[in-house]
This record gives sequence, structure tokens and C-alpha cells, in this order.
Amino acid sequence: MYSAEEQRHLYDLSKELLYTPQADLFSEPPAERVEDLTRVLRYHEWRYYVGNDPVISDFEYDQLYKQLQTIEEAFPTLISPDSPTQRVGKDLMENAVQVEHLEPMLSLDNSYDAEDLNDFDESVKKLCKLDPDGDVEYCVEPKYDGGTIVLVYENDRLVRAATRGDGYVGDEITANIRTLRTVPLQAGFSAKGIQKVELRGEALIRKEVFDKINQARQEAGETLFANPRNAATGGLRMKDPKEAAERGLEAFLYQLGYAVDATGNDIHTNFHSHDESIHLLASLGFKTPLAEEKIQDTQKAAPFGGLTTKTCKNITEVIEFCQAWQEYRDEYPYELDGMVVKVNSLELQDRCGSTSHHPRWAIAFKFKARQATTKLRDVEYQVGKTGAVTPVAKLEPVALAGVIVQNVSMHNEEFIRSKDIRIGDQVLVERAGDVIPYIVKSLPELRTGSEVPIDYPKNCPVCHSHLVKPEGEAIWRCENANCEAQVLGRMIFHTSKHAMDIEGLGESTIERFYKLGWLHDISDLYRIDYEKVASLEGFGQKSADNMKAAIEKAKQNPIHRLLHSLSVHHLGQKASKLLAAEVEHVLDLKDWDLEKYQTIKDVGPVLAQNVYNFFHTEANIELLQTMESLGVNLRQTEADKRKDVNVDGPLYGKSILFTGTLSRMTREEAGKMAAEAGASLASGVSKHLSILVVGEKAGSKLKKAQALGTIEIWDEAEFLEKIRE
Repeated sequence: MYSAEEQRHLYDLSKELLYTPQADLFSEPPAERVEDLTRVLRYHEWRYYVGNDPVISDFEYDQLYKQLQTIEEAFPTLISPDSPTQRVGKDLMENAVQVEHLEPMLSLDNSYDAEDLNDFDESVKKLCKLDPDGDVEYCVEPKYDGGTIVLVYENDRLVRAATRGDGYVGDEITANIRTLRTVPLQAGFSAKGIQKVELRGEALIRKEVFDKINQARQEAGETLFANPRNAATGGLRMKDPKEAAERGLEAFLYQLGYAVDATGNDIHTNFHSHDESIHLLASLGFKTPLAEEKIQDTQKAAPFGGLTTKTCKNITEVIEFCQAWQEYRDEYPYELDGMVVKVNSLELQDRCGSTSHHPRWAIAFKFKARQATTKLRDVEYQVGKTGAVTPVAKLEPVALAGVIVQNVSMHNEEFIRSKDIRIGDQVLVERAGDVIPYIVKSLPELRTGSEVPIDYPKNCPVCHSHLVKPEGEAIWRCENANCEAQVLGRMIFHTSKHAMDIEGLGESTIERFYKLGWLHDISDLYRIDYEKVASLEGFGQKSADNMKAAIEKAKQNPIHRLLHSLSVHHLGQKASKLLAAEVEHVLDLKDWDLEKYQTIKDVGPVLAQNVYNFFHTEANIELLQTMESLGVNLRQTEADKRKDVNVDGPLYGKSILFTGTLSRMTREEAGKMAAEAGASLASGVSKHLSILVVGEKAGSKLKKAQALGTIEIWDEAEFLEKIRE
């Protein structure tokens, strides 16, 4: 939209206007200053909202905005409808007015797999009388999951906005759309010979903004939105445009549906391809599927370099692109429910034509469903390692994001009560990416009268001890430390990656050994009979040897890992590290009083009491003494003395090594940055190394890491990016 020269000029003009003293605000003709302020504000809106790359601070933008407001208040005749100050209307929308679209908005036919897309490709070739073995060029872009909008510009100005409605008539929402800073109030269509144009797009809410909205609603005691799409579509229809503006809506424009010149002649077909028309919209300042978006913090590599829209030379490329984005959808900042595949040539689009329902030249590739409704059949209760009793919903199996879901945690009694969930209810279930499925809400409007309220148990479902709910907590707990579920849970957690990290001793193995009578408490993990393991079905000598090696290695762990592995309620990784730095031996903690615990920063009264209770229980002291006699380290190590370790850092728990010549920093600086991010610095390449950062002229260390095949290999830029995340 703006050349480099124009951007430099507008930036310089912004600074010049910013530093104008208040007394000199009216020193030049008001109309000229209004024009200058309008130009720079439009530019900065484009940089911030469309490009996501602002060049001035929010404060500076506000100062320019206030200057324009001041002059317009003094000279009301200078206020134009497309002034940046006029985005938020003052009048309430009492009743929505229905308006007719200039071109009907048809639905899209759907596809769900490669076979469907191949069938679509065959259909296009038949309709266009093309060679069945030839290629058709397609444009593939995100299918945004928001609220559809239809915008009309006339003589370069936004004159109307509407919802999709029934495809022919929609609700007029112009006042609300004017609040979206990703929608230009004025765009230079006339320079392209277009006098009147109708655009199609989608109003969205960024995932991070949606989370903040729901958090605020929860704090205010309001009903939570089920998903960003609901929040977006509701925002479009707000009666007060100011409230709509607070919803955080953005708009992507993805279709030029109607265009005429000054004489009323259709010039839409003057463009040769769909992607040409999208590039036109981008050049005029609209946010389009071409816009680059910051990808969420993720370990996954963005497909096709993060490209969200691709012109594919044939259907094979289309399938590859769609499938790659299906796997990556959760890292994108906005909700996507698929990809849209369009014949790129407008001439071929015309030859394909449309049915009364959908265009024959486009199809939606739908991602696997992440929300679905199903029936709650029953509720079971699981007891965790600290005695927490968690209700688990037993659902009628439902396909969700590529898996069959039938068990979903319901967290606690308050969760059930707040959502009024009953046995027999139809419920809305969601699963996003690798996140555990959860119940969004019940659907009381679908009740038949046979549903039964959930009666939360008063006794432990495993050992039948009376449950208690500690003051200030939402969880009911079993306080019997010898409850079988807790004993098993503590052993399973003790061996987990974030605790003692013992490979080969996973949940199923521990449960099997427990049922065989080999395990009774944590200490038994260190006196396993490896000969018996070797003779056990499904194991063998090699498995037994590997298990022994992993256990022997774990015995030498620093004591902060041991402390965390003991399942003391609220004692996490960070607090374990803080305690480990203060003692020479783990059993020194039995001599501490409550006050001493609370002298440590970040150790509050609840955690202090829990740790104090653990180390003043004789059975726990005997357990630790037994473990020490079996060779488990209870003495402070050098790793424990580092109080400054960042357990919340992006590299916590990782070991890292640098090799080759770094161009942006010294080895010392790189090591310091890695340590600040929570990593430990390794001295060489081994199977225990997590990450190798490779600079120029890397040698044998790189080859060895590649040969091992288990080490992440980063370049310098990737390391810096991870640190920033």
C-alpha cells in the first residue's frame, strides 16, 4: 500500500506533528493540519493493525489522535465521515436493518480428505472441458472460523457493512464495522477504475485476546464464550458500537465479489486471477490471507515457511498444503476450521459456474472437528497422588480432532455446579490440538426430564475414607496416605520426566509390578529384582539391563529433583530448587520450624505447612532413610546450589552445547543466555544432550549429534528465537 519513500515521509511527518507545541496547534491552516494528521493516523493504523509492525508507540499514536480530535472540535465542518476519529459511532443500534447483497453469497461445498479433493479436481476439469491429465492452478487460503462480513465501498469510501445473513440479505452492521481498525474507512479503488465494490471477509478475535475476554468475564461472574467464533459473531451484532470496539475484532478480506466502474459496467472480470484480486486488496491497505501473522510459541516447524496462502500448480500441491495446515492449525493466532480451495483463473471460475447452493469452482477442506456434542453417560472419580478426588465424565464415544473421546476430566465439584452438568445431559466437548478434551458446557435446552443431578461422593471411592475439602481449596481430598490410589500415584510421579526421570518405569510398568507385589512404596523402586524383570513376559534381559541403568543414574540426581518427586502438596519444581539450595542434606529439613521455611522467598504459609508436616511425619523420614541406604543421593550437589535457575524458562530441564563460530554473540554470552532461560550447559555431545546450537564451521560435534539422532540441532537464529519466546 505504501512505498518505502512514502513510509519514510509519513514517519517523519508523524514526528514533526508530535512535537508541535499545544500553543502552535493552530499555527497553520486547520484544513491542512487535519489532512496531515488523517494521513499519518491511517498509515499507523495500517502498520499496527494490518502489518502487526508498528513504528511508533501507543502513546505517540494517542497524542496524534488527540490533536486531530482537538482541531475537529474547534472546526466541526472539517470532520469527514472517514476520519479516524469517527470509527466509533455515538448512537445505539436499536434494531438491525436488513440489506440486500450486491452479489449473492453462496455456501461452500465441503471436502474432508484427499479423495474428496481429487474428485473436486476431476469435476473442475470436466466442467471446463480440460485435459483430465492436465493441471489446474488453485489458490488455497485459510478458512477462518469467525463471523462473515460483507463490505461495500463507493467512490473509495466505506458506505455499508452487513453480515452474511441468508446469503442474499444480511443485517446492516456498518457502525460496528467502522470500529475495526483493520477495515480502512477509505480505500483507493478509483485508481483501479472501480467506482463501487463489494468485498467478502471474516471478523475474528485473536486467540490470546479471546482468552483475556473470557478471563474478564469469569472474574465478573458472566457466562463464558464457548469459542472465539461465538464471541466474534456476537460482537458484530452489539447494539453499542463502543462495546463492539471493546471486543477486539479484526477483519480479513478474502474475496472481491462485485465491482463496477463509473458507468456501471462490471469490471470484476478485468482481473485474471483470484490471487491478483487479493494482492490488490492488500495493496489498498486491507488485511488479507496474505498477511503474515506471528506464530504462537511452538516446537512445531511452520509448514511452507509459515505461508498461509499458496497458489498451487495442481491438486497434489493443494492436498499437501491442506494436510500440513491441518497439523499446524493450533499454532496460528486465529481459529481456523479448514482451508478454502479456489480455482485461481477467473475465466475458469466463470466456466465452472455455480449451483443454487455453492460455486462449482471452490470447495472447503474441513479440518477434523474440535468441538462436538455427545451424551454424558456417567461420572467416575479418580484419586491422585496427593489425595485429590477428580470427577471424570464417561461420554458416549465421539470423534474429535482425530481421536475418539469418551473420558473427560471435570476438574472439581464447583466446575460441575457452575456449568449445571447432569448425567444424561447432551454436552459440548472441545479438544484443541494436543490439549486434553474438556466440557465447554451442558445443553439444558435439549433435556428430556430424565437427566440426574450429579451427587458428589462424601467418601473416597478407593479406600472409603471420609473426604475433606481444605479451606480455600476447590478440591475434595482423601487424607489416607496409605490409600492404594495415592501410593500408586506417588510412585508413578516419582519416576516421571519432571521428577526423577527414570526411563523404562512408566505408569503401566509400575501398575504391573504393584499388582505382582513387587512394589509397596517409593523405596521399592530402588530394590527391584532385575532377574525377575528379565524373566517377565514382554521384557527380557536387555529391558532389565536398561531399567537398572536408568535407576542407577537416577540415584545420583540432585536433591531438588528428589524433593519434587516426593509429591508434597504444592511443592513444585521452583520451590524444590529453592529448598535444595538451603540444605546440605535433605533430612536437615526435619529440623526446620515453620518460620524458617517462610524466610525463603516464594515459600508461602500453605507450602511451608505442607513441607513441615511431611518432614515431621516419622514414616516419611524412615522412607527417605531407606532410600539413602539403597544408594539414592540425599546430599546437596553443585546443581542444587544454583538458586537462580529459571524453572519457568523456555529451556528449563534441557542441556545445551554450542559448537562452531557464532556470529551474533560470544560463546560466553550465549551460555549466559541459555542459563537464564533455564538450561544447563553440557561439556560434550552424548545421548544426554538435549540441544546442539551450530555456528559456522561446525565440525565433529555436529556429526556426532547427527549420528545419535536424538539431539535437537538449532542454528544461531533459532536459538535466539527460542530465547525470545
